[in-house]
Amino acid sequence: MQDGAHLKCIDPRCGSEYPISYANVQCARGHLLDVTYKTRPPSSLKETFYKRRNSEGSIFNESGVWRFRELLNFVQIDTTDIDQCSKYLVSLDGAEGRQSKPYQMSKVAEFVGISSDNLWLQPEGYNPSGSFKDNGMATAVTHAKLIGAKKIVCASTGNTSASAGMFAANEGIKCDVYIPSGQIAPGKLSQAYQFGAQIIEVDGNFDDALKQSLQDAQNHKGYTVNSVNPFRIEGQKTIPFRALEYLNWEAPDWIVYPGGALGNTTSCGKALMELYEWGWIKKIPKIAVINSVGASTLSDLYNGKFEDKLRWNNGNPDTELVSRYYDHLDEAGLRPKTKATAIQIGRPANLLKGLRALEFTDGVVTTVTDSEMLDGMSVVGLNGFDCEMASGATVVGIKKLINQEIIKKDDTVVGILTGRQKDAMIPVDYHRDSENRFAKPPRN
Repeated sequence: MQDGAHLKCIDPRCGSEYPISYANVQCARGHLLDVTYKTRPPSSLKETFYKRRNSEGSIFNESGVWRFRELLNFVQIDTTDIDQCSKYLVSLDGAEGRQSKPYQMSKVAEFVGISSDNLWLQPEGYNPSGSFKDNGMATAVTHAKLIGAKKIVCASTGNTSASAGMFAANEGIKCDVYIPSGQIAPGKLSQAYQFGAQIIEVDGNFDDALKQSLQDAQNHKGYTVNSVNPFRIEGQKTIPFRALEYLNWEAPDWIVYPGGALGNTTSCGKALMELYEWGWIKKIPKIAVINSVGASTLSDLYNGKFEDKLRWNNGNPDTELVSRYYDHLDEAGLRPKTKATAIQIGRPANLLKGLRALEFTDGVVTTVTDSEMLDGMSVVGLNGFDCEMASGATVVGIKKLINQEIIKKDDTVVGILTGRQKDAMIPVDYHRDSENRFAKPPRN
């Protein structure tokens, strides 16, 4: 293996660097880390990726993650050597990201008020565990395996636990999952149990579960696979890679995500920064993050609803403002609350990296209600695609931004649908209520 990648602290005033074998998710001063690469990939790789669509029997070419392995080669292997790929790269038989690509959905386009030629929606629910998490879990568990970890650890509102449990079972390693008691969809929780994960129930919300899981990882030699892990971010970069490849590497005007822990915002921002630096794209799409009204931390801080507007500020964000905001939440007894449990997060672990992505792309943040998200989820279903409630945030967020003329009607928009429906009663309850916009109640 070559020595062409390392970890680097995201705080430019610190800039600490570590070898790829470093197991902590933060630098010695407590800042998040990036995986950085010393070489600039040639744009001729675009043709290589396209040719790999004919996998020729290689699961690593089938994989929607490892098909782009030269752009996330932190293991530093010879990517043309299938034996080295088989030895080091973790894959679920090439299934992660394999079915993920953008689609045009005419009913959704009509609902949001844009031409179907200009709107692309990418359902990540076609991943093997049913959400986008499998993209990053493939790379996180690859690194865990590289450094000899015996147990992976995560906190979860559902999808992370399913993905972590699945990859751990496939690799024959242990998996501990910390969940907020009573705040996880049964369909997601059942997956974690099915894959043999050890469930630890935490009295609190996701933020409390994450805090406890990080302590467990540190004190009991576990390996954290939440999105604070920089290697998980590498795999999630392939979500925009696939969208851009499908658009022949012509960057859209917007890429839109639901906002939870902000791992997707982070990974998309990192992907765009790298692609632009390498000269692979000529235009930088704007990122739009859609929060739930009931879990609106990023929106509150970014849009100045608490005090001043929080910005990355070239690597010098006002972290004291963040602390004051969190103190305010504690003093007021405010906790994130939304039926879209996947984004019911009050303290986004990737807040600072998310700010960096928004600064680089001149992005925006807004909020939508639970009722609006349910409409967004339901209209996706009318096009024959399945998505969970949190993914509905993408749809109605696009609609809101079009109505506000922030997204123009001639803009090209890519929206990410992060997961499929795993809470069976959400659509059932929606359609039983004839007052809902797209409801189709049962008849006697």
